[in-house]
Amino acid sequence: MAQAAAVAKPPTPPRRRRASATPRRLPYLLIAPAALLMLGFIAYPVLSVFYYSLQEYNPTKPWRNGFAGFDNFTHIFTEDPLFWDTLVFSAKWVFVEVGLQLMFGLALALIVNQTFVGRSLGRALVFSPWAVSGVLTSAIWVLLYNSQTGITRYLADMGLGDYGVSWLSDTSTVFPAAIVADLWRGVPFFAILILADLQSVSKDLYEAAEVDGASRFQQFMHITLPHLKDAIILSTLLRAVWEFNNVDLLYTLTGGGPAGVTTTLPLYIANTSVDAHDFGYASALTTVAFVILLFCSMVYLRLSKFGGEK
Repeated sequence: MAQAAAVAKPPTPPRRRRASATPRRLPYLLIAPAALLMLGFIAYPVLSVFYYSLQEYNPTKPWRNGFAGFDNFTHIFTEDPLFWDTLVFSAKWVFVEVGLQLMFGLALALIVNQTFVGRSLGRALVFSPWAVSGVLTSAIWVLLYNSQTGITRYLADMGLGDYGVSWLSDTSTVFPAAIVADLWRGVPFFAILILADLQSVSKDLYEAAEVDGASRFQQFMHITLPHLKDAIILSTLLRAVWEFNNVDLLYTLTGGGPAGVTTTLPLYIANTSVDAHDFGYASALTTVAFVILLFCSMVYLRLSKFGGEK
């Protein structure tokens, strides 16, 4: 017994304190108010659109309001020719605008990325149109296209065209005129994003390519473009969504005319809700537009392999 008592018992290891969960939860608690506000201002309107898309809701005709089921969607795809016309024009508008903006934006980014006298001023001039709001841009170009005091007046003074011609009132010239106006504001967006990505390209790659005898065009194709892949994919996707939802410029510039040839799907939705007060049908059109944008964005990102190897 004495021998057993002499054997010392191993010391009891100290109990490990349980780490407090408060520090881990603190970041989430701090962002919770902002997250709740964003949820309220974003989720509620989106869910409201989905809800009213299944309703017949027109404040000017309350006796007809009520649950409509999928009648609005059936009318869109089977009985509304304006939906298909505006959808086709929206696709045409996005394809032409985004393609031209990417081309000119890439060219401007490559130019202002070079070293030359007055580069800072040149960059400021290139990027300044992006700081102008869409409505103000439209107002500027409405004045430029004015048949009495605008571009056509000065061209007529030089013998190029006739007096009193309005490019925004002619179905053959309104689309190019609107394209040019939106190009002026949209090109800097691509130039800014592409220039920011160009700054991260290592100059050692170009120096090694020059040592190997690569031309400027080969350097552009095999170094610059692969490096800009993700920036181009992301900028074109964002700009395509914005151009598809473009309402302010076309509404102020043409109002969807003449004869409805410049009416995009979002502009048709705005006219249906604001002018016709048919919020149920406008919500159904918005839901369809949302599904179209979501599907096209997913397909585009999948085909372009965004985030993959350069």
